[in-house]
Amino acid sequence: MSVATFDILLASLRSGLTFQDTTMRRSISPEERLLLTLRFLATGSSFASLHYEYLLGISTISGIVCHTCQLIWQRLREAVMPTPTADDWLQIADGFYQSSQFPNCIGALDGKHIRVKKPPHSGSQYFNYKQYFSIVLLALVDSNYRFIIVDIGAYGSTADARIFCSSRMGERLRANQLALPEPRRLPGSSASAAPFVIVADEGFALSPHVMRAFPRRNLDDRKRIFNYRLSRARRYVECAFGILSNKWRVFMSSLQMSPQNATLVIQACVILHNFTRIHDVPSEPEVAPFPTTTSVGLDHNPQGRPGSAGLAVRELFADYFISPEGALSWQLNSIRGTRR
Repeated sequence: MSVATFDILLASLRSGLTFQDTTMRRSISPEERLLLTLRFLATGSSFASLHYEYLLGISTISGIVCHTCQLIWQRLREAVMPTPTADDWLQIADGFYQSSQFPNCIGALDGKHIRVKKPPHSGSQYFNYKQYFSIVLLALVDSNYRFIIVDIGAYGSTADARIFCSSRMGERLRANQLALPEPRRLPGSSASAAPFVIVADEGFALSPHVMRAFPRRNLDDRKRIFNYRLSRARRYVECAFGILSNKWRVFMSSLQMSPQNATLVIQACVILHNFTRIHDVPSEPEVAPFPTTTSVGLDHNPQGRPGSAGLAVRELFADYFISPEGALSWQLNSIRGTRR
């Protein structure tokens, strides 16, 4: 974070970080409160080590960090992660088409397990398939590695698909309340209009607005090309998680706090990630390019089996990717070069 970006952040939070001096002692300044919080998030230092660095009590440091993280979420969320409008979705789709050549894509979806210490009396609720305790950050990401929508705090033992199904994002998507644009034809195609879709991995159920890869058995070139094109768009969410963890290294170790406070930390890091992506020139290397009217209804199936509408949309994209209008010059070489 540059000095100029820090000053902008401090100006946005100053009023909430300013406390009154008393006759007993002077209050901790907003600058020190913000510096302390950023130090914790950027290094992952324990409160005990920060106690010696800043000469503040451990309980005082804990209170400052939690309060500042909550303030960052409340003050900056609408500015750096607003609720997308139809025009915003169109801009996101244009970004994905320019960077990954996947048309009508409005985001890449995935979940990240954030390691936490085992909460008392929680049993196996937070114990995930990776054999550690965690809470889940479910995120929808655009082609600039910015978070569009997040769901934070689900139990680590819960599958990503179930978290998405029960999240507000999933509920609004099924109810057609995300202000998605009307379906439009794929670039250069004369086929029927295609809905705007989210790309995800095999852990999510296929639906008209959520695309996942074809199963890995009995794949022909057409299906392999679709999987290749989908993976090129889906990589952005993986990269966003990598950038988030690399910049805010508090995620490199287990969060030694309650799930409620851990949720505040994750919320603050998500907002600061978008904030720095907007105000700072990205220092991370971008992903290297590969070589030279009525919206569709959702037939959600709670059992996880793909509905006929979802299958039809995937077939539409698969046909487009092998057509002269949608094919890439190198896609056949890419899939045949990796075939075993």
